[in-house]
Amino acid sequence: MPRKPSLFSRPSRRFNPTRRRFLQGTAAAVAGVTLSNCRTGISNVQSGDTAATTGGGGDAKTLHIYTWASYTNDELVAKFTEKTGVDVVVDIFDSNETMLAKLQAGGGAAYSIIYPSDYMVQQMLELSLLTELDAARLVGMENMLDKWQDPVYDPGNAHSVPLGWGTTGLLYNKEVISSPPEDWDYLWDNQSELARQMTLLEDVRETMGAVLKSLGYSYNATDPGQIEEAYERLVEIKPALAKFMSFGYEDALLGGDLSIVMAYSVDAIDLTLQDERMEYTVPVSGSSVWTDTMVIPTSAPNVDAAYEWLNFMLDPEVSTFASESLSFATPNAQSFDMLSDELKDNEDLFPSEEILAVCEGIAPLDKETSDLYDEYWTQITSA
Repeated sequence: MPRKPSLFSRPSRRFNPTRRRFLQGTAAAVAGVTLSNCRTGISNVQSGDTAATTGGGGDAKTLHIYTWASYTNDELVAKFTEKTGVDVVVDIFDSNETMLAKLQAGGGAAYSIIYPSDYMVQQMLELSLLTELDAARLVGMENMLDKWQDPVYDPGNAHSVPLGWGTTGLLYNKEVISSPPEDWDYLWDNQSELARQMTLLEDVRETMGAVLKSLGYSYNATDPGQIEEAYERLVEIKPALAKFMSFGYEDALLGGDLSIVMAYSVDAIDLTLQDERMEYTVPVSGSSVWTDTMVIPTSAPNVDAAYEWLNFMLDPEVSTFASESLSFATPNAQSFDMLSDELKDNEDLFPSEEILAVCEGIAPLDKETSDLYDEYWTQITSA
């Protein structure tokens, strides 16, 4: 049977803005950047303030989405609008915690779709912020790979739809790092040679988790003694760090000012594809494996459009295009089958089972433990 014409042009493997990279530049830092929309069909794209300025998102012909950078693009949104007649307003957040704080402060009332990570889904459920999904209104959930059919962070996907997943690891310049790093210990063992040439993520759970792993503990350790030991190990390496940063390291790494950085795989992959000097690895002792999802908040003003977006993104062809053009691994089995062999075989994108076996998802912590993490993080970042 002839294959139906593709909705999308084949994406080129060019250097894309990274997933965790918040919109940058002076205007973005101060008030947000509005991207040109007359060609793409995107109503507006902002750094996170549209909801506060529009006074709500109840227009039946407009869908407001709150997401990470680079989880939508011009062609994706234009095809949705063409198919449904619904315009899309995309606002960007730079961390799960930023997103949650905005929702709790009442600034999220415009959004009908939000993209939290796995552990944040659990936290939002505990705060009664998520709508229970009507399974009868979703088309394609049965296509999820086994790991995402009944995820621990949201049993039965009752409140969330898996979108993409990846790992956290080390991205480095092979011309500078002649002996490839195998584990987190590499940073401590070579800190004198790499002084001011390496960065760790500006993310308390990821960075503390990596240090805990380097000590042989869980990424989600709750033992106060283990957490203190990780803090002391972080204090040991801090003088050798250029800084803590989750985004914006790309130019310095490509230009030679940095040699090795802790990075999310989806950001690292673009650099490895852009420049053959760049290499990404997941430490052998393990790291984090994360899943990003789509949810409908309880305050959603346009639930019908939200379900249309979820079903659009669940379409295998759409999911394949998103994975190819935005560099995240798809949890959709049909989409995976449609990927090129080059991408299927890319272990940065789809790590082996051996690697995944030593990785952990980031789990929510009780308040006392979370406060302890935050206390140590404040000390290390403000010293």
